Formats: sequence, structure tokens, C-alpha cells
Amino acid sequence: MKKTKLSITVGSVEDAAKDVIDAWHQAEHGETPVEPRVAILFTELETLLRTLTPQRFVLLQQLHQMGPSSIRALAKALGRDYKNVHRDVTELLRLGLIEKNEAGRILVPWDEIEARLDLAA
Repeated sequence: MKKTKLSITVGSVEDAAKDVIDAWHQAEHGETPVEPRVAILFTELETLLRTLTPQRFVLLQQLHQMGPSSIRALAKALGRDYKNVHRDVTELLRLGLIEKNEAGRILVPWDEIEARLDLAA
């Protein structure tokens, strides 16, 4: 089952903690239902750009289009070396940008990935 959206943000750990605490307080007081949000926080823009490279973004797009796949089939579809695709897949799995299903195939569980950068940070 696909999840709808993943948010990627660049900001401080303190800001992320404040968001969690605010959501907790809203839930405790029965305020507007808190929608589940899946997010990855990078504390530096440089780390985000080093991690989500253009090649890895193309990999995500291709895998999303293909559906559940093996690394070998993905490498072939991308026209890239298996070893390099395997390394990228390992990193994207670690971050939660892709997942493995019960059959061991990799897939992109997101329909949308939203990146937010705070220029004032």
C-alpha cells in the first residue's frame, strides 16, 4: 500500500522536537485531529544534497514508475552498473525513501516527496 507523502526538511533538531511536542499537546486537548506525517530531517542543506543526488532522484522516479523490482532489473532499466545502484538503494533504504516488500523487492512507497527549505534558518 502506497503512503501518500514524505516530507523532507532542512532545519534544526529543536524545531523538529517542537513540532512533535505541539502535535502531542493538540492530541491531548482533543484539538483538530493530527494527521500522521512522515518526515526526514536534515540538519544541513549540504547533507541533503550529498544524500539525495540527481542520480538517486532519477532512481526514485524510475523505481516509482516500475513498481516493485529487483536491484538488477532497476540497474538495467537505468543503464547503470549494478554495484553503484546497489549502493544507492542501500542508502535510500536506510533513509526510508524506499522499502522492501514481503517478496524482497524494492519499491517507492510514496506518491509524492515534498522538500522544504527554510531560507531564514
